[in-house]
This record gives sequence, structure tokens and C-alpha cells, in this order.
Amino acid sequence: MTTSVKSSDPQTSGARLEIERVRRDFPILHQTVNGRPLVYLDNAATGQKPQCVIDTIQRYYETDNANIHRGVHELSVRATDAYERARAKVQRFIGAGRSEEIVFVRSATEAVNLVAQTFGRQRIEAGHNEIVISEMEHHSNIVPWDLLCKQTGAKLLVAPINDQGELLLDDYKNLLSPRTAMVAIGHVSNALGTINPVRDIIEAAHQHDIPVLLDGAQAAPHLKIDVRELDCDFYAISSHKLFGPTGVGVLYGKYDFLNQMPPYQGGGEMIKSVHFDKITYNDVPFKFEAGTPNIAGAIGLGAAVDYVNDLGLDNIAAYEHELLGYATEALSSIPQLRLIGTAREKAAVLSFVFGDIHPHDMGTILNQEGIAVRTGHHCAQPVMDHFDIPATTRASLAFYNTKEEIDALVAGLHKVTEVFA
Repeated sequence: MTTSVKSSDPQTSGARLEIERVRRDFPILHQTVNGRPLVYLDNAATGQKPQCVIDTIQRYYETDNANIHRGVHELSVRATDAYERARAKVQRFIGAGRSEEIVFVRSATEAVNLVAQTFGRQRIEAGHNEIVISEMEHHSNIVPWDLLCKQTGAKLLVAPINDQGELLLDDYKNLLSPRTAMVAIGHVSNALGTINPVRDIIEAAHQHDIPVLLDGAQAAPHLKIDVRELDCDFYAISSHKLFGPTGVGVLYGKYDFLNQMPPYQGGGEMIKSVHFDKITYNDVPFKFEAGTPNIAGAIGLGAAVDYVNDLGLDNIAAYEHELLGYATEALSSIPQLRLIGTAREKAAVLSFVFGDIHPHDMGTILNQEGIAVRTGHHCAQPVMDHFDIPATTRASLAFYNTKEEIDALVAGLHKVTEVFA
């Protein structure tokens, strides 16, 4: 893996050299699109992959490809060891107490569905008939709970946000009661960049003995996570946003809760024994990992965790905070451009509308300039409803982005103005 000199001060010339070295770790960034250097500003949709992740996946398929667990031949042993080392890396990365609390799934979306259909259903059957989410949730943290409510007759309660895109904490607290089965809240909003006050959210819920799931898909690539310090009950992570491969995610759950939950899917690996008169399920976490998993994906995620740890999340957060400030000032200076989501605590996401120009038209013109942004509702249509808009253009930043790329975005937006003048 290419390593970079660390610096806690991203404003120094040394930090700039660090970013240049970091960029060399990402082969996809060094190409042209429509004859112009690629400016990749779609990191909230998916992060790019460093060479070490690509090499790790390739090496697995070239030298270790075998199914995991139970195999006694050398390839199976090596593959199993690598897979379980990846689990331990994720455990340490998020501060979990034991590796058994880390369940590999297909995505953060599957993690939420797993909790909804097992633990959430158990809570509703125990007499708790309300689920609390927020107005800024990604569809992946809305639809699974809506499905559960339709299946069981429970009610979905929505905590509102203000016009800065911040959760109205008092309104959220007023929704909590002995009827509440679960709270499911995004740690960071993908559409607004808002960093939610998750400690306050969890503390308020726990005062009523209400379990809390945090959707951490947008938080894990940018913030230091410690699930024991937060005291959340479940935490969902997506590999591909954390600079790892697609098709793999992580569910963290407190061991006692996972142990009480029924299996989510049936098949191989999730059992200890199968007879027609009796089936005995496997221990946690294997009880939730039915079938052959994305072995290469989990191992690749482990390599991505190593890479992010090497750079240091404190360094990443400091540099991205500087980029966000620079980009916010630059975009705010453009006439008729309106930022959507101006929370005091934000990750490096800038959603905006630009006069009466449709975001899809903006995205098309920016693409002609080699600039990749995301346009649409970002799987957060209730957010669009709140702001009475159909869609936004979203530029989302990562630690390999530069101020020069933000300048290119601004120049591209001026090109948009020229086209629609």
C-alpha cells in the first residue's frame, strides 16, 4: 500500500504534498472525460478505490480463491483467515467490543432490512407499535420500516427538520414513548450533509429503553466512529462508500441483541445442524450470513479500512472540513445559486439549486466539462418535499479532492449560466 506522510494541519504545504501523493493511490482519478481532466465530486454515491484495495481483491482471486469456513485445504484456510481478519479490522475501526458483533451483509441497506425484519418485528410483537425516523432519511432507512409497519400495523413517526436541514431535537424527543419500538436515524444525511446530534438522539431514546439504529453509510468514510462510546444498539456501514468494493456492507449490533434475534435468511453456513425433525442455528454472527458471502468484497473492505486508518480519520476530517468551507464560500458567491442544507454541523456535501435550471441539465453540462456530480432526489424524496423542490445538484467531497477541483466546478457552473443565458 502506498503510504503518505501524515499531517494534522491540512493548510500547510506538507499537507498539500500529502494530497498529491494520496491522489496517486487512486488510478481512476487520472483520466480525461470529454477531453478534460476528471473532477470526481460524487463521493456520497460511491467512493473511489485505492490501488491497495484493487490489488487485494485481485490477489485473492489469483492466489486464495476458495469458499470459506469448514474447508481443510490450504486455499480455504487462507481465504477464511483473510475474511475473518477483515471482520476484526472492521470491529476495531468502529470500536465494537467483539468481532462477533460484526455481521457482513450485502450493503447498509440490507443491514437496515435485517434489523427491521428480525429485531424490529420482535419489538412490535412485544407490544411496541411505533417506529421513529427523521425527515432527512435516505430511502434505505425509510422503506424497510414502512414495510414493517404495513406488515404489522405499526405506525411510522417522522421527526421534522428545519430549513437549515437540522433535526428538531425537541420535536424528536416528543415522539418517544413506551409505544416506541425503534429509533432509526442517519448519522449523516446524504442529501444535506447534516451531521446529526447522535449522542443526544441515543441518550433520549435510551431514557425510554428504546433501541437505536444509526445508518452510518455516509458517516464512516469521514468521521471517527466508536459504537461503544455512542452506545448505539445497531450501526450500518456500506463498503463502497468507505473506498472499498461494492456488494458488501456491515451490520454492527450489540451481542445480546444479535443473540436474541432470529435468522434473517436460511441456507448454508447459518446452521449448526439440519435434520427434517430439527434445525439448529449457528452462533452469532454466522447465523446472519447465509450462503457464500462476498468473500473478496469483505477482504477488500478490510484493505480499505487499513488505508483509511493509515491516513488517519482526524486528518481526513480536518482536510475535508477545509474543503467544505472553501467550496461553500465559492458556491455562495454565484448569483441565483441556493445551497440546500446549511446545518452548523456538516459533512462535505453541497446540494444546491441554480435559478430555474433543472439539475439534470446542469449535470449534463458539467459532465461535458469532465465534472462528475449527482443530480436528482438522491433517494431522499422527503427532503425534496420539505424544500419544495424536485431535485438538487450535489457535489460531495472526499480527501482526494482539491481546491482546484472546486474551482473547476465553479467554472463549470459559469458555463451552465452561459448556456442558459
